[in-house]
Amino acid sequence: MAQRMNVGVIGATGMVGQNYLRLLANHPWFTVNYVAASPQSAGKTYAQAVAGRWHMNGDIPDAVQQLVVGDASDVAAAQGKCELIFSAVSLDKKAVTALELAYATAGFPVVSNNSAHRATPDVPMVIPEINPGHLDVIADQRRARGWTTGCIAVKSNCSIQSYMTPVWALWQAGHKPRTMIISTLQALSGAGHPGVASLDIQDNIVPLIKGEEEKTEIEPLKIFGRVEGGAIVNDASIAISAHCNRVAVVDGHTACVSLQFDGAAPALDEIVQIWRQFRAAPQELDLPMAPQRPIICRDEADRPQPRKDRDADKGMAVTVGRLRPCNVFDIRFVGLHHNTVRGAAGGAILTAELMKARGVI
Repeated sequence: MAQRMNVGVIGATGMVGQNYLRLLANHPWFTVNYVAASPQSAGKTYAQAVAGRWHMNGDIPDAVQQLVVGDASDVAAAQGKCELIFSAVSLDKKAVTALELAYATAGFPVVSNNSAHRATPDVPMVIPEINPGHLDVIADQRRARGWTTGCIAVKSNCSIQSYMTPVWALWQAGHKPRTMIISTLQALSGAGHPGVASLDIQDNIVPLIKGEEEKTEIEPLKIFGRVEGGAIVNDASIAISAHCNRVAVVDGHTACVSLQFDGAAPALDEIVQIWRQFRAAPQELDLPMAPQRPIICRDEADRPQPRKDRDADKGMAVTVGRLRPCNVFDIRFVGLHHNTVRGAAGGAILTAELMKARGVI
């Protein structure tokens, strides 16, 4: 990809925003040229704005330390500084919806980590290995809203990515899912900073993450859906039941999945072969953030584990293991991914790479 693109990060001082800057520090296609946050941070250098609250491993990237932080609500301030916006703002849903629409109306492609537009019918919610074709709806999105260069694409809820690609790989091989029961064990970093109070999580599991079960049960239906009439139509043929729990793990969301197929179940060795051979658009296009192996299948009886497997292939791979027959459904397995990389900033960067490679931006 010969031509570099200047990008901006709004919500740049928060945990997700910081992860964007960390992951984009040496990106071969994208250069961070604009950062924005709350009015309290606006006018300061980025280093000043995050002084005492830089939560990433390693130092603040040199290239962004002296960037002057803009006010994220001032869309005009981004004009001329960047050509693409990564949205990680922390506002209420109504405010996020309006702000992302304002950036898109001003001509910016917006790739968002927020949930505000996930249910918007003409906004693609993309896991690049699964539904790259959903980016086709952006042409309809632009036409309906009178946009030329602006658009909005979003990433999914972080927890569902620990099992969606393995399930999709089986579907692509002819083994369609019919029913899934999913129990997620979600890391503390998924709650942001400062997150869950230490006395609530030490020696404990919290069996409620507000809104997570609803997202887990609904969002896959859109990702598995189809583009029709300028909108994405959910695939309502799959039933999902979810239990979502917060556990005392720093990074790495785990999902225990029981799966029933719509038809005869494949043999376990066939499933392993499908997972190990699976490749999709990001690998075919050799996108910079793409894992070489989107699904890593472990043979050990006690894997995957967050500490051992969350960083696999740049933190962008899904690691699966404990594949075995299910006494109620057909099969069961455990999936794991890095929630703040694949499930957050890294996944959004990969989506932006896909959009650029396909000529959407």
